[in-house]
Amino acid sequence: MRLSLTTWNINSVRLRIDLVAKFIKSARPDVLCLQETKCIDDAFPLKRFKRLGYEHIALNGQKGYHGVAIISKLPFETTDIRTFCDKIDSRHISVAFGDKAQFAKPLVLHNFYVPAGGDVPDPEANPKFDHKLKFLDEMKTCEPLHPRGEDRHILVGDLNVAPHENDVWSHKQLLKVVSHTPIECEKLLAAQERGQWFDVARERIPLSEKVYTWWSYRAADWTVGDRGRRLDHIWVSRALKNTVSDFQILRDARAWDRPSDHVPVTVTLEV
Repeated sequence: MRLSLTTWNINSVRLRIDLVAKFIKSARPDVLCLQETKCIDDAFPLKRFKRLGYEHIALNGQKGYHGVAIISKLPFETTDIRTFCDKIDSRHISVAFGDKAQFAKPLVLHNFYVPAGGDVPDPEANPKFDHKLKFLDEMKTCEPLHPRGEDRHILVGDLNVAPHENDVWSHKQLLKVVSHTPIECEKLLAAQERGQWFDVARERIPLSEKVYTWWSYRAADWTVGDRGRRLDHIWVSRALKNTVSDFQILRDARAWDRPSDHVPVTVTLEV
């Protein structure tokens, strides 16, 4: 069975629902994971998604900030929401697929929106950065999050860290910039290692090549200098590593009208 899955920080699902519809009509992923939906669950555009063929929707939203959602053609067996750092701030949702989706073996999908961390990379001076570091630590120590043995798990989302040198436009210039500081990179990679997760992008694209999924709104022209970062990730468990058949980053979406600063990232698996 082929499964296509997209992760996308949409930066307000209501503001950009037409862009989401444009993408869905073109790419037709089986599952779409959104971050920064920025709306309460009751305000989520459910009817629009159902008209587009996505009947199964799991939500964890809040007014004006954060928020994650999983939109699917396939039915879920269960859904779950976890809180991190004792904050109710809508940064995680997971679903399990099984018999209802005609999966021979269960598959668990986690969708994350890791805190951005503000602008100052000092946990004592900047509470937002302190929160981010603690969130990453909890991602590492949260045992139910991590697959073991033959578990078929996928973890996606805006993890807000570009962990490798060529995940940013300039490693040297961004070492003291939030999202690429050594401590953030170390903590994200430690969480990845704890779960024996495989980073699909870097399994398929050599570490020597530049790869980005985000370009700042602060630049008048995002294409000048191509100053991007790879903040959006898809990880798979060991049991799924050899099932990946395709991986795409839709860079063109950054040039759409009133775009998100992130672009869709899609994986296809033969499950």
